[in-house]
Amino acid sequence: MEQPNVVAGIDGSKLSTSVADYASWIAQTVGVPLTFLHNLEHREPPVSSDLSGSIGLGSREHLLDELIELEARRNKLLVEEGKSMLDTAKERASQVGVEHCTTLQRHGVLSETLVELEDSIRVLVLGARGEDHEEGSSALGHQIESIIRALHKPVLIVNREFRQPKRLLLAYDGSEAANKALNWLCTSPLYKSMTCHVVHVCDKSDKGSQLLAEAKQTLEAAGVSAETRLIEGNAETELLGYQHKHNIDLLVMGSFGHSRLREMLLGSFTLKMLNKASIPLLLLR
Repeated sequence: MEQPNVVAGIDGSKLSTSVADYASWIAQTVGVPLTFLHNLEHREPPVSSDLSGSIGLGSREHLLDELIELEARRNKLLVEEGKSMLDTAKERASQVGVEHCTTLQRHGVLSETLVELEDSIRVLVLGARGEDHEEGSSALGHQIESIIRALHKPVLIVNREFRQPKRLLLAYDGSEAANKALNWLCTSPLYKSMTCHVVHVCDKSDKGSQLLAEAKQTLEAAGVSAETRLIEGNAETELLGYQHKHNIDLLVMGSFGHSRLREMLLGSFTLKMLNKASIPLLLLR
């Protein structure tokens, strides 16, 4: 990848189709290449000590050979299956007009793979749940948190079928991460046709009005239509309620803004929103 691409991680989950669609929409709108990534996790080889010592040495060696052969065949099938997924995703992107699309298959821990590719990533698109989740499960994928913490690139977490966003909600508190999200909205052509709802939730009416006024001015100077709302109450509850009431299609927010110690004591707001939001989340650090 010579220039930063939209990178979409796909696997065998139902959300992979939505991931491909959102990634295609971003790549086509912004005018950058798209790369579909399929990552194969390493598996531990069979351990001879796990086999019963009651069988003869020759028999155990024979069983080990069979296990190794089965694992090799399994890995070959997984590679072929992954290539088929990538080809399908690339064809789907081509059908909606994406001209520059490549595929990439890697082995290893996904978060480590993405860190290696970070300089080539403009936006990363992932499904909220992977293929290892049970049917109907709403639990967040076990690697999502480590990936978001490891990367310093925008990450779009997809949790439903594709619907082209028309209204987005920026959760804004004036923090460094929130300002990074604000600047991202101002500089990317992706959001020029959307209405941006800038919402500040506080325990009391502190400096929220001033923050919102400045954010609105910044967005409108960049050509982004903006509405603002100051709300008192619990941030998680109020943001989710606002999203439903105003038919928001995309939630944008800074991620993991507190120290790890405070998150251990209070719980991560980012993870709460990832688990409870019913729309895709674009997270920036």
